[in-house]
Amino acid sequence: MPVHGVAVTIPEPWGSHLQDARRSFGDPAAAAIPTHVTLLPPTELDAAGMERFVEHLAAVCALAQPFEMVLSGTGTFRPVSPVVFVQVSKGISACERLERAVRSGPVERTLDFPYHPHVTIAHHLDDPALDEAFEGLADFRASFRVAGVDLYEHGADGVWRVARSFALGEGGRTRSDDLA
Repeated sequence: MPVHGVAVTIPEPWGSHLQDARRSFGDPAAAAIPTHVTLLPPTELDAAGMERFVEHLAAVCALAQPFEMVLSGTGTFRPVSPVVFVQVSKGISACERLERAVRSGPVERTLDFPYHPHVTIAHHLDDPALDEAFEGLADFRASFRVAGVDLYEHGADGVWRVARSFALGEGGRTRSDDLA
């Protein structure tokens, strides 16, 4: 069954900068996962479920308003989980509202951990690599406007790709047609 997720994609030039940093820390997932803030973690959806979910996602996005996001500094989930991330320091409540709304309706996904918006920069690496990531981006800062969210599909090749984009506050109209 196809696996999908929903996220705020980090725009350029910061998306590539953080993905390159993730690669430099030795994270093998860096090439397969675009830089993002998760709103719905990987979730299996069959064709019928996907149709209902796309309608739900369009409705959720129609009601949500664009917002400012600031990424600033690093954090970690260690020792609970071997993850280092760039922190969302502005836009947290908007992400929390979107995340709750996205997970309601046809996809009521239970989370393994409480929701905490962040941008992963190192995952499942040894402690020295996690420490390098934590220290290497401690001074990172980016600010941008979030005007939409993306529905991702996990490809057979292991790469996450945008399947569809939804504008916030515009009646749920897609920003673009389905992408190939």
